[in-house]
Amino acid sequence: MSALEQELRSSQEHSAGGMPARKPPAQASQAQSVEARLLRRLLKILGDPPIAFVLWTGERVANATEELLGSVRIADRSTLLRLLRDTRVRFGDAYSEGRIEIEGDLVGMLEAVYRSGTRNGAGSGALHRLATLWHRPRANSVARSRDNIHHHYDIGNEFYKLWLGKTMAYTCAYYPTPAASLDEAQTAKMDHVCRKLRLRPGESVVEAGCGWGALGLHMARHYGAKVRAFNISHEQIVFARERARAEGLAAQVEYVEDDYRNISGRYDAFVSVGMLEHVGIENYTRLGGVIRRALGSDGRGLIHTIGRNRPALLHPWIERRIFPGACPPALSEMMQVFEPWDFSILDVENLRLHYAKTLTHWLALYETASEHIRRMFDERFVRMWRLYLAGSIAGFTTGTMQLFQVVFAPRENNDIPLTRAHLYP
Repeated sequence: MSALEQELRSSQEHSAGGMPARKPPAQASQAQSVEARLLRRLLKILGDPPIAFVLWTGERVANATEELLGSVRIADRSTLLRLLRDTRVRFGDAYSEGRIEIEGDLVGMLEAVYRSGTRNGAGSGALHRLATLWHRPRANSVARSRDNIHHHYDIGNEFYKLWLGKTMAYTCAYYPTPAASLDEAQTAKMDHVCRKLRLRPGESVVEAGCGWGALGLHMARHYGAKVRAFNISHEQIVFARERARAEGLAAQVEYVEDDYRNISGRYDAFVSVGMLEHVGIENYTRLGGVIRRALGSDGRGLIHTIGRNRPALLHPWIERRIFPGACPPALSEMMQVFEPWDFSILDVENLRLHYAKTLTHWLALYETASEHIRRMFDERFVRMWRLYLAGSIAGFTTGTMQLFQVVFAPRENNDIPLTRAHLYP
């Protein structure tokens, strides 16, 4: 039990023993209850973001000297107890369950919390190391990976159709212009990947983690490639196969319902867009071995992944409730894929602001479809995914999260471009 929680419980027991409850003061600056004092301390730990907390008693607590962006309304004492016990997980749970209400711009408030935490040194020191041990992500063995992926991706293709756009691409788009639409940006992302790989007609590509199949179809249709794509999400594989048949590309694109560890054969190119986050850093060297065998000495590859500036775990609420087993790597950790197998890194690009724009488009479509989603699931689900999307925007706009595209090749391969002219036709 935390010191904050112990103090609140002591106050609760004291009141239950016959002492009168403290009457909430009229002005926020005069708030003197134990709950208010504990919230002031919590705000201090968070770096004093410009946000007020409003208790069920009406007390309003804020430490920031700058203009407030909004407020967080807490429903009752039990919610506060949970929040003090494990802020990072219990805030998301309480918001999802309607026991915390946000008054103000959700994305802007989350951005303020992320920035304040960075200024205050959050993410380092003994408390962070303890939280890392407490919230260690689930493992990604062959069997557990299937369970982790099922939890997120197999909740229904109809759900994702409501807000991913026509491409059904669930990864960072690429905006060639600020005014590009979501679908235009997703198509541009697929072209960006194909140009980086310098795909040529008739070449073979193996894809690890194919989502609903958009990239494989794009490589086949527009670049003449023959694609073999691996994925362990049954819902996605069924959708992708039907899509390939409907578009007359089933002979060029094969969707395999299997784990990336079982990739076999030789290919001209390897590509993975949005899968490395689910591999588990402990499995990176094994993934590198799979890629090395697939490419031989003259292939080339690209990995597109959410990442971080330095090693850290995914936000524990997102890992528990949204993406079990996920862990975005730092570039230093990604090298465990490449270094043991003597791959040469050819290009690294960070697209984090593109992902912020992608998520902004997704959130807008999600809100438009929220009533439909509520009928499909329930109010808790609607709020949970709203917080996930809004928090993800804040993660990328504040630089808490990154989006890396890394191009690589076996060291023996000298068939590599001298310039980047091929990226900008």
